[in-house]
Amino acid sequence: MQRREFSRCAAALAAGSLALPALAQLREGKDYHKLSKPAPTEAPAGKIEVVEFFGYFCPHCNSFEPTLSAWTKKAPKEIAFRRVPVNFNPKTVPMQKLYYALEGLGKLETLHAQAFRTIHVERKPLQEDEQIFAWASAQGLDLSKFKEMYNSFGVANQVRKATQLQQAYEVEGVPSMGVAGRYYIDGNMSGSMDNMLRTVEQLAAQVGKA
Repeated sequence: MQRREFSRCAAALAAGSLALPALAQLREGKDYHKLSKPAPTEAPAGKIEVVEFFGYFCPHCNSFEPTLSAWTKKAPKEIAFRRVPVNFNPKTVPMQKLYYALEGLGKLETLHAQAFRTIHVERKPLQEDEQIFAWASAQGLDLSKFKEMYNSFGVANQVRKATQLQQAYEVEGVPSMGVAGRYYIDGNMSGSMDNMLRTVEQLAAQVGKA
């Protein structure tokens, strides 16, 4: 798992800063990777899709989440943002299902950050179905409804599509981001999480002008 996570960007968050001035001219192959084959997108007409690839298991995703969440509220209006949980091995599949179950129940906004907190602050694992069911119950969710959603065809289909998108973007680590089904950026390319967001904004602006 370590090769899938970034070791050089955990301390790179600019505390409290949402001002993202443009970087110097971006360089393909260094600052971002252009996909050889376009990945599917779900953004509505006139919008540019930006995807965050993440995993609840990832400490860097946990560190990035407050900055990313704040950025989404002030991102350029043409950007349509969504998160996609990744799957690097069978142990991460339940956490993908957790994300989509919360989304399906309309509980993602209130419990997304808590899932990170449980794993990285409280040090409680969420790698198995029963661990996740116990967690859901502790959050006050109706357990029967949660289990029904968690085991539903809809969630299974979302997990399948997430894994396909992860493969289409050739995701090597998390957190990382995709733009318009064309470009892939990660922390190793950008050097910091703030720079990754700047790169995303610049690439989105380029797509908008094309």
